[in-house]
Amino acid sequence: MLRPAEAAADTCTGTGTGTGTGTSTSTSRGISMTAGVQRGFTLVELMVTLVLAGLLLGLAMPSFGTWTRNAQVRTVSDSLQNGVRMAQAEAVRRNRQVVFFLTDSAACNLATESNANGAFWGIRTVPLMNGENSEAVQCGVTSDVAGGVSIAGPQALCFNSGGRQVANASTGVTGATCTLNATGTSNYNVSATGANRALRVTVSLGGQVRLCDPARTLSSSSPDGCA
Repeated sequence: MLRPAEAAADTCTGTGTGTGTGTSTSTSRGISMTAGVQRGFTLVELMVTLVLAGLLLGLAMPSFGTWTRNAQVRTVSDSLQNGVRMAQAEAVRRNRQVVFFLTDSAACNLATESNANGAFWGIRTVPLMNGENSEAVQCGVTSDVAGGVSIAGPQALCFNSGGRQVANASTGVTGATCTLNATGTSNYNVSATGANRALRVTVSLGGQVRLCDPARTLSSSSPDGCA
């Protein structure tokens, strides 16, 4: 039989143990509940992120717009260069004069007329004699694939069977008259509003076709420059 003092001591010990166990269980549950909480973005953090994204996009837009316009200038210049070279090659292959001309018509037929700064280009054989019909050889696009790009240059170029430029007032194409530039080189200058780089397609009297940058001078350090 326990004495009162011992019973009291035993009661205190039991209470302490129970309290300790209860505290431990409560703490364990608290940790478990905290670990299960998924923390997301606050409204302030989301707004700051959107503002920063908008600022970065605003800074990038002008550069992207300029890059796009430069790419359009390059596309039109490549189309011109390819068309002129094809006309030259056809003149040599067919052993007869061929005319390259700019036009506003997408129709690739004998009714197509020549127009300055045309959105399309055409290649046609030049009649060898009166009464002979021309032949539409090939057609392509220029500024039609890149609106707002302008082309400054001759409406037409004629090549003889040797691939050289020749003058011809009777090309068989309405509005197309081939003349030789006094410098010996015909130039197509291609530019666009919003672009920071213009390009030039040069065609020498001997038939050399070249794409160059008019803002640079041809040299060993600037092979893409114009002469």
